[in-house]
Amino acid sequence: MIDHYRNLFHRQQWFEDALCWTVVQPLDEQITVDDLLWRLNGGRDPEERTMAYPTEESVTEDLPVLFVYEGEGAYGFLEFSYGFATPDHILTELSKESRVWMTTWHFKGGYTILYAADGKIRARLRDFLFREHAKQEGDPSVLAGFRAMLDSLDPEDYRGKRSAAFAFIEASTGMGIESEWLDVEDAPVVVLDNWSAM
Repeated sequence: MIDHYRNLFHRQQWFEDALCWTVVQPLDEQITVDDLLWRLNGGRDPEERTMAYPTEESVTEDLPVLFVYEGEGAYGFLEFSYGFATPDHILTELSKESRVWMTTWHFKGGYTILYAADGKIRARLRDFLFREHAKQEGDPSVLAGFRAMLDSLDPEDYRGKRSAAFAFIEASTGMGIESEWLDVEDAPVVVLDNWSAM
């Protein structure tokens, strides 16, 4: 599975610069994607629009721009403009009656993966790209499989480590990303404008 994401990063090299991938597995089947978007936007419906060339146009926005994906029992939210990390207070709201996985990075670093459930962030690994700087928070057993993936890679295999974050989340949730999903035109996107409200 790591190789799948290596290929994705090779085809979509901009992907390595900045993104935030959040996957939510609702535990209550009554929770809809609209409910999750409302939570993601700090308790207000976000703006929905169509962008002719989303991966190019999004960089002119000052706000997070998302692609929304639906899988089997999970929803994926890809913020692909600046790597805006979903704030902790939003993640805890998302994780009420749900399980939430997130990985994020941006051009200044911030390589993070985390897991939240029951309204709390349960585990987080910061700066995972560089073993000597990595900082573990919460229950270490939650991310043990991810750390094992990192340990199996060359310390300087940075593309592999980014790929491992996506592979670990897909292995945990069944929700992944295909490269062709990113080669879209005239595509629906969601713009978040209310992150600081809660």
